[in-house]
Amino acid sequence: MKTTTRVSLSLMMFLQYFIWSAWYVTMGTYMKANLASSDVQVGAAFSALAIATMISPVFVGLVADKFFAAQKIMGVLHIVGAALLFLATKVTNNTVFYWVILFYSLLYMPTIALSNSVAFAQMTDPGKQFPWIRVFGTLGWILAGTLVGNLGIEKSPSTFYLAAAVSAGLGLFSFLLPNTPPKAAAEGESTSIFGEGSFALLKDKPYLVFFIAAILVCIPLAFYYGFANPFLNEVGMSNAAGKMILGQVSEGIFILAIPMLFNRIGVKNMLLIGILAWILRYILFATGYGNPESWMLYAGIILHGVCYDFFFVTGYMYSEKKAGEQNKNAAQGLFTFATYGLGMFIGTWFSGFIAEHYSTEGGHNWFGVWMVPAAIAAAVLVYFLLFFRERKTIEIAAE
Repeated sequence: MKTTTRVSLSLMMFLQYFIWSAWYVTMGTYMKANLASSDVQVGAAFSALAIATMISPVFVGLVADKFFAAQKIMGVLHIVGAALLFLATKVTNNTVFYWVILFYSLLYMPTIALSNSVAFAQMTDPGKQFPWIRVFGTLGWILAGTLVGNLGIEKSPSTFYLAAAVSAGLGLFSFLLPNTPPKAAAEGESTSIFGEGSFALLKDKPYLVFFIAAILVCIPLAFYYGFANPFLNEVGMSNAAGKMILGQVSEGIFILAIPMLFNRIGVKNMLLIGILAWILRYILFATGYGNPESWMLYAGIILHGVCYDFFFVTGYMYSEKKAGEQNKNAAQGLFTFATYGLGMFIGTWFSGFIAEHYSTEGGHNWFGVWMVPAAIAAAVLVYFLLFFRERKTIEIAAE
């Protein structure tokens, strides 16, 4: 890969995830401060991204992959998305805000797959090259969180202005990215999550067990995405958004170690460690919030790298290996549909009702809130231990 190509792809990933981080992490806090939103309404807003995730693989598979160059349609989606992010700041009604976020999410989520397509199309050895490109997305997420926290704009429309400005910039920059013409039809690869390749995966018992676990573990994930920032602000942690980036720092470190660990300890152990980390994180949140600067809260944040990488990054790699070359696109779409689509849709609504149930006159009973996802993660752990049986020959190319 040429140096100029590597730089452009790295910048693309950096901006792609900067946008998401800038508005998404603090949306619940923004909604409560500016729209007087209930916890159920916060959960509903976060569910918009899950709905978009379920739809976007169909869009990418049936439209973008067949008719348009990936970088061009990505550019258009980010430019229109910038306008919607700006519009979100002018809304004062929770219902209207929900629809604006839903429409924006329908534009943004396909760009995740499109940016991956642009990157993979330029790579000669994706197993070695992609992690080093994708890690710039984590850096983008970190920088956005740092800016939002240090500027003290968590409750301000400025988070959306920041995301909108960067979205417009990435939209224009996308037209300068390496050309990635539609190719799925020519190469005969399966891109539909509802195609034969997907159904073949679900007929494989170990993968079906994993698929169900992936959906269920996203319920605890939704609690973190929707309520971690409001929680940390409510209990009095200073610069909560800035400190939450410690989770992405942890994620960036672990993602580079995943290829080696995958082969050394095996897929089952990787996934089990990820689930255990979710349980530990929420126990730390549930018991450590009496002191807003408690080491338990920091430990819970830092565990994000283990929670995310050991289950979700490993899950993407496991899906690709199970599917093989012809069905790898369908496998990635299926896993995304199960996790950030169906699983997060269930989790965002459920977390909103749980947070509302444990609301008090002065805030929330956070011990009650966080013990619910801890219990769900524990149940998933037991299920996975009992039913997941995978051969030990699945490997990926290590560094």
